[in-house]
Amino acid sequence: MMQALLPFFKWCDGSAAGQAIRDSRVLFPIIESFHLFALTVLLGTVIVMNLRLLGAALRQQPVAQVARTLSPLTFWSMIVMLVTGFLLFASEAMKCYENPPFLFKMVALFVAIIFQYAVFGPMARSENAPGPGRAKTMVAASLILWFGVAISGRAIGFY
Repeated sequence: MMQALLPFFKWCDGSAAGQAIRDSRVLFPIIESFHLFALTVLLGTVIVMNLRLLGAALRQQPVAQVARTLSPLTFWSMIVMLVTGFLLFASEAMKCYENPPFLFKMVALFVAIIFQYAVFGPMARSENAPGPGRAKTMVAASLILWFGVAISGRAIGFY
């Protein structure tokens, strides 16, 4: 599987953006700062939404209203995170090629995005609040996925 992706990794590593970021002393830390800020905003919206689903915060506001309010922040922080993440990846694509935490992060990110937009978001924005058992399951899955992305992202540098 990974062998089939090798040309893509080589292309990214040799791209003008990847080369420019590698050659600069300041681009990588600047891009990483935006990446981490976006991750912080994303995790903040996810945590607030999960606390509301559990009834532990913002109890006076309907779940759907909280979801609709947080949705743009979640979306735009994810966009910033994806763009900056790709730039960071391009600057060290060949280092990432055989990095298990990177592979885990990409799988977790893919699953987290699908879960967020196909399951969690529609359920949270629905006018029919989920029951306590379903809410706990959704919260657990959401937190495991998003914190899995964050923790594995941090682990990339240690491999």
